[in-house]
Amino acid sequence: MPEGHSIHRIARHFDEVFVNQQLTLSSPQGRFVDGAKLLDGHRAVASEAYGKHWFLYFDNELVLNVHLGMYGAWTFGGSQHSSIGAPRKIGEQEDHRSAAVELTEPRPTTRVRIIGDNSWADLVGASVCRTLTIAEAQDVIDGIGPDPLREDADPERFYDVAAKTRRRIGAILMDQKTIGGIGNIYRAEGLFRLDLDPHTPANRLPKDIHEAIWVDQVHLLHIGVETGRIITTEAEHRPGVALADAFPEHANYVYQRQGQQCLVCGNNAIIVEELEARKLYWCTACQKS
Repeated sequence: MPEGHSIHRIARHFDEVFVNQQLTLSSPQGRFVDGAKLLDGHRAVASEAYGKHWFLYFDNELVLNVHLGMYGAWTFGGSQHSSIGAPRKIGEQEDHRSAAVELTEPRPTTRVRIIGDNSWADLVGASVCRTLTIAEAQDVIDGIGPDPLREDADPERFYDVAAKTRRRIGAILMDQKTIGGIGNIYRAEGLFRLDLDPHTPANRLPKDIHEAIWVDQVHLLHIGVETGRIITTEAEHRPGVALADAFPEHANYVYQRQGQQCLVCGNNAIIVEELEARKLYWCTACQKS
């Protein structure tokens, strides 16, 4: 599933390429015909991300809301085009090119096609694609925890939940109502970077640890926005490998590295197990806290 940095990159791309234009919307697949008709021909006025949800606001006070889920992906064409979303092959990175691309026939699975002045966008496989009122969009936003990538985020909301719940810290970091945008990779890597046992009840950790989790997620997610890749290793643990060259072999500490030697402790202590129906990667030697 695409994590928060990818959704913010999508929001930024729409802001740069489609906002302040009258857009043409259609649903080649046929599952979003009514929603597309409500937005077709109207001007996009704002694009923003909250956690794993993306919102495109229109001048008729309606909003396109998309959650990519496990399999959703956007393909962009025209003067600026790329592919952002999932599924992605290991080692594949987001591609942004500037050469013009002619409008092609949409795939039969295209949920919505958006055409602007010089570019177009196709959405496939999303778990959520709907047209909302401003009030309905705000209800969705209100149900999402603070997003570490947003300047208006209030981390106290995360601290308050973490201080009161006995749920394991590895579980609440995946709860989008508690903190928005963190997925399996950022969860695993962030806990490793702070030497935290993912099974520790959140309320047993002091507030300064909750604060450290937030600060580190802000740091890592911003790297993701700027590079288009999830890179969590520090330079000292990938000697001679620059940040731009770290992905994928030198990008992570524990994610999908089960059975390999830990880059920090040197032990073969990285395991994968299941926590609340999701795979959890961690180093049983390093993560003792």
